[in-house]
Amino acid sequence: MPASAPLRAAPASGAALPPYVLVADDDPATRRFFGDGLRALGLRVRECADGQVALAQAFIETFDLLLLDCRMPGAGAREVLAALRGDARARSADALAVATSAEFTAADRQQLLAAGFSETLLKPCDLAALQPLLALARSSGRHAPLLDDTAALAGSGDAATVRALRGLLREELALFYRELDVLAADPARLAERLHRLRSSCGFCGATALSAQVVRLQRQLGADPAQLAGPIERFRQALLATLEVLPA
Repeated sequence: MPASAPLRAAPASGAALPPYVLVADDDPATRRFFGDGLRALGLRVRECADGQVALAQAFIETFDLLLLDCRMPGAGAREVLAALRGDARARSADALAVATSAEFTAADRQQLLAAGFSETLLKPCDLAALQPLLALARSSGRHAPLLDDTAALAGSGDAATVRALRGLLREELALFYRELDVLAADPARLAERLHRLRSSCGFCGATALSAQVVRLQRQLGADPAQLAGPIERFRQALLATLEVLPA
């Protein structure tokens, strides 16, 4: 590519829909508080009052974050998340999840984190406690630009260097795609390759793919047996990034 060729511009910040959150709680007041508070932060929210309804909704819709009450009719937070993680067909199979409850012991919290929850939230809480949920919802990567020139230039210094690094990233992604199914069967090798790729994505401003790398790394650390959903999201982000990288 000629040195004078412009970098690919990142999409405008308002081009993508805000992250989407499922709030599941059988207490109407709590549901209203969470729903209104998260909407005030700019998130899209769907609410429900039953664990089975939450599971059904998360099966057919792609949520970025699940806010699940530990004790609900039909199924509690742990049962809902376990069912989703165990079914790669569910559109929210790899959504980040936060467990909510009016009481947690230290052991409860550790068990929930081990079960795949990213965080726990004690009820009642104030609006400030909802702020970290915004960052969690955004970390899904589905709303991030494929290539962010501002981030790439901040890390690499000049446009010529960014172009050269993106050329190398394209080669790396093409090889990764060809080997992905083999790597998926070998968690140790997959973890090593993801570690290297995460660095490359950062230098190149491959924001959406970087987010999927982080999520796949997190799942590898939590439960390597439940990789189908995260692997597929990673594959989609990898292919989308390959399509926009210069040949």
